[in-house]
Amino acid sequence: MALEKQKMMNIEKVTVNIGTGESGEKLNKAITLLERITQQKPIKTRGRKKVPVWDVREGKAIGTKVTLRGEEAKDFLKKSLQAVENKLSEKNFDKTGNVSFGVEEYIELPGIKYDPKIGMYGFEVAVTMNKWGYRVKKRKIQPKKIPKKHQVSKEDTMQYFKDNFNVEIKERGK
Repeated sequence: MALEKQKMMNIEKVTVNIGTGESGEKLNKAITLLERITQQKPIKTRGRKKVPVWDVREGKAIGTKVTLRGEEAKDFLKKSLQAVENKLSEKNFDKTGNVSFGVEEYIELPGIKYDPKIGMYGFEVAVTMNKWGYRVKKRKIQPKKIPKKHQVSKEDTMQYFKDNFNVEIKERGK
């Protein structure tokens, strides 16, 4: 039964994000870095509301991100999990089965060398999981809700990562 659930699950997308908090040279370096590690063209993320303490204005570019799908997503996820030594905490998983974790320095990725022109940056990886049949929720004509028994749970995703990526999951408080 558990094996059947895992066959139905898959990775919808992997989003790689670098938040710089400011635009300019720092943001350009982050864009160059994301382009280098993902081989995709990143987009800029913009501030949603004004936060004067952090010098963030609404609409101001403050970060960059790339969305990966399919085999590219799985390959990048394997590399980024190696950067965190295939260890995740239980708190990295949310109740709907999505996973997010951070890599402190990009040089921890296998095969990536330090570039003094870029400097040292870390990034966040967010993995969105789904099951077969989730298209029903996003279609334009007659979208429907996904029933509870068909939704992805935290436990399903944790088991998926253990089986497919050999991830060791630490319990909370340890």
